[in-house]
Amino acid sequence: MPDLLLELFSEEIPARMQAKAADDLRALVTGGLVEAGLTYEGAKAFATPRRLALTVHGLTARSPDLREERKGPRVDAPDAAVAGFLKSAGLASRADARVVSDPKKGDFLVADVVKPGRVAEAIVAEVVTQVIRGFPWPKSMRWGAGTMRWVRPLHGIVCTFGPETEEPEVVDFEVEGVRSGNVTHGHRFLAPAAIKVKRFDDYVQALEKAKVVLDPARRRDIILHDARDLAFASGLELVEDEGLLAEVAGLVEWPVVLMGAFDPAFLDVPDEVIRATIRANQKCFVLRDPATGRLANRFLLTANMAAKDGGATIVGGNERVIRARLSDAKFFWEGDLAIRLEDRLPKLDAITFHEKLGTQGERVGRIAALARTIAPLVGADPDLAERAARLAKADLVSGMVGEFPELQGLMGRYYATRHGEDPAVAAAIEEHYKPQGPSDRVPAAPVSIAVALADKLDMLTGFWAIDEKPTGSKDPFALRRAALGVIRIVLDNGLRVKLTPLAGGMPDLLAFFADRLKVQLREQGARHDLVDAVFALGGQDDLLMVVRRVEALGALLASEDGRNLLGGYRRAANILKAEEKKGTAVAAAIDPARFVLPEETALFEAVEIAAATARAAVGREDFEAAMRALAGLRGPVDAFFEAVLVNDPDEAVRANRLALLGAIRDACHAVADFSRIEG
Repeated sequence: MPDLLLELFSEEIPARMQAKAADDLRALVTGGLVEAGLTYEGAKAFATPRRLALTVHGLTARSPDLREERKGPRVDAPDAAVAGFLKSAGLASRADARVVSDPKKGDFLVADVVKPGRVAEAIVAEVVTQVIRGFPWPKSMRWGAGTMRWVRPLHGIVCTFGPETEEPEVVDFEVEGVRSGNVTHGHRFLAPAAIKVKRFDDYVQALEKAKVVLDPARRRDIILHDARDLAFASGLELVEDEGLLAEVAGLVEWPVVLMGAFDPAFLDVPDEVIRATIRANQKCFVLRDPATGRLANRFLLTANMAAKDGGATIVGGNERVIRARLSDAKFFWEGDLAIRLEDRLPKLDAITFHEKLGTQGERVGRIAALARTIAPLVGADPDLAERAARLAKADLVSGMVGEFPELQGLMGRYYATRHGEDPAVAAAIEEHYKPQGPSDRVPAAPVSIAVALADKLDMLTGFWAIDEKPTGSKDPFALRRAALGVIRIVLDNGLRVKLTPLAGGMPDLLAFFADRLKVQLREQGARHDLVDAVFALGGQDDLLMVVRRVEALGALLASEDGRNLLGGYRRAANILKAEEKKGTAVAAAIDPARFVLPEETALFEAVEIAAATARAAVGREDFEAAMRALAGLRGPVDAFFEAVLVNDPDEAVRANRLALLGAIRDACHAVADFSRIEG
């Protein structure tokens, strides 16, 4: 079957847009081809700084004929109606139509209309033209006198189609003055001449000879392999950076890794600052000295060409820029150290946190008070927790954080350490922002925990108070992340913390925590309905106990006894619900004297023991014991429903048996609301 090759050649595509653009090209083109009736075996898209490429394997050569049965008017309809139908169906006369009888509506004319399929080349030309004109670039531009928009000026289109055994044909079309063909270009400097290509394999090889590596994954591999080798040869270690690796792979078509150096005097600046400076300004990797664990005065850059001088000029240019940028960083570092963090605090009063929540200075006051409250609950020194909270935001007005906002917290720790603050305070200043994502580490030191919880709880209670809550996919203040941060800190550190007083007693905020906890537990493989079942009991604001109860409930329901007990509970609850809806009397208390069958007595005794045992176990927070007590009800419940007719003709007996069903329900509710359990 034929293969399709498509390349869209342009000026440089921003690295951050390339991966999505390649995915969009594949999805839009293949989707359009399928919608037009073609099928294909596989498709893959690629991107370099100057091109998007797509190969579609096993594409059918023609769309199938479409047969349509078109129903017309009755045979005795007016001549004008019949003529109009015949014309619309493309029939020459009434004789070309079939007559179909309908027992209720009579005889109708029916036309069998065949819509011929189209050759793939015509469909490809149409689809690709539409895709190019409507491509979803996040930012695009117009150039010249044309009206089409593209990320950068579009210079060429390669579009060939044909089987491997034949010479592929050029799919001919034109978009805004750019006509398709079979000619592309290699590296801008190393091989700028035109290249004639046929099909995908030939295209990849031709580009490789012209110093272009088409596959971004292969460019990443080349950069990483060469960077590691250069570092190893110098006795150093590469500080790997997946994000930077992906970015530089999108900046070059022919990656060449080179090593540069900077003045060792700059190593007095913290490693993170050096790395941020070199990464942000020159897109370079830094290297670590394994003997010291600190950065070395070396860096690795990725050039887009193999220079005749071995890259000396390129390295020299990068060294000059990095020297200037590191000089700026050193200036900020030394200037920041000259001012103590506490002396920076007045500046926070001039920074608005939110128009309805006051300044950063006012927020710091709230966090400090809350951290002092939380400290005894997590085993932290209240004075240290309050001190750390007071200083936690001070580095926001430092020169270094103004230049590199991503270093907030970390720089505060450096400054606090240099100024002689308690190590626990310094650590908390850095760690109070954590965790910022599912892979981020969780604070473990008591003072850090107190300040991190205070910071996040102040965010949540503040925005809840002014009714700025997350809605749908919108969460501009990252409140979902803050709630998940609280949950992770509590659970990972095994903390016993009551959220109600810390959350301002807001029920809807506690419900928000419950929803976030369900997300967290679901990602860990737990069932969200079990979280609902536990939270439905009310007053469940101790997250650690909620999780332990959920785990115990999950273990119960994973057993045969637990599953059968759930079935018995549902049967009891459904009968009660139906009878209560009908107004059937239910005894206020169970009267053993009205038992008729031994199974009633056995269930009554079992329920009393199980309920008392379960409640006592819950009281001492032994949820496994509570679940075992409930599991013991399985046999008596099964025997009861096997032998006993609940709706006895005797009204008093019936009311007593319904009360017994209520006792089953109440016993289960001692540990969770079983009505919330699915499945």
